[in-house]
Amino acid sequence: MTLSEERQTHFAHLIIDGIWNDDLVDYSDDDVAIKVAKRAIAKFVAEMEEIDKKAKAMVASLKRGVPEGSPEWDVLYAKYLEEELRRRGN
Repeated sequence: MTLSEERQTHFAHLIIDGIWNDDLVDYSDDDVAIKVAKRAIAKFVAEMEEIDKKAKAMVASLKRGVPEGSPEWDVLYAKYLEEELRRRGN
């Protein structure tokens, strides 16, 4: 999953505005809040890309050579993705 800088900024604004509108927080500096939100989004995206690569590698490492895009590959990928997410506490 790749998110452009514009998309990350958009999501950061949605998050910051949502938290502010729900009266959960008052920001002393909106720019700092946006930067922190963008950093969190970038970290999440990077971690999900790493998890995705690991799950794909696990399917590819099977000796029986499951072809990518097949129903069996999809099931195994989902299984390994879920296992990796669970292992990381997500």
